[in-house]
Parts: sequence; C-alpha cells; structure tokens
Amino acid sequence: MTEEPSLLRPYLMTSGRAQPVDQTLEIEAQVMTSRLGAASHPQLTFERQEIVSLCRTTMSVAEVAAMLGLHIGVARVLVADLAELGYVVVRRPGNHNSHDLGMIERVIRGLEAIH
Repeated sequence: MTEEPSLLRPYLMTSGRAQPVDQTLEIEAQVMTSRLGAASHPQLTFERQEIVSLCRTTMSVAEVAAMLGLHIGVARVLVADLAELGYVVVRRPGNHNSHDLGMIERVIRGLEAIH
C-alpha cells in the first residue's frame, strides 16, 4: 500500500492559498534571483531559500517545481510571493520567446519531471 502525499506541507508553504498573488504568472516564465534575494537568503523560510538558491541560474517556474518536487500550483504561489517582495525577477514570456526552442525544451523537461 502506498502512502498518500501529505496535503499539509503545501498548505503550510502557501499559507493556505491556492492562487498566486499574480494569477497571470505563467509556468514558462523565467525566474532569476535578485540582489535583494541573494542578500536576504538567510532570513527566508526553507522553501523560499531553496527557490532563491536555485534561481541564481535562470529557470522557468515549471523547472523550479520539478527541481524541488513541488506541485506546479505551489511553485507559482511561492515564486509570485518572492517576486512581489523583490527577491526574484520574473521575465514574462512574449513573442520573442515563442520560438526559443531551448526554453521550450527546458519547460517540457521540467513538466515531465513533475510526473
């Protein structure tokens, strides 16, 4: 018999929120740690520290979720919170990225890793 994943941890990480403060945050949006985020790293909660550390190298929200083993919705909430506080910078997809095959492949790999 396999154990059901705990719903308590994601609930606690997001303070019970299912929607990010920025509900338009795309899973393919690129996230990068800001100077403020790097400087504030020790004061952040564990999950937020992990995201700030990971995003020293730019990656998509989907990649963040995959790398940390988080549900994509939880990753969106946490990344949006960090962006609102200035700890990460989010570059939104636009027409200039729509043909970036490298970015598309990274998002696909990140989504596949979530399963």
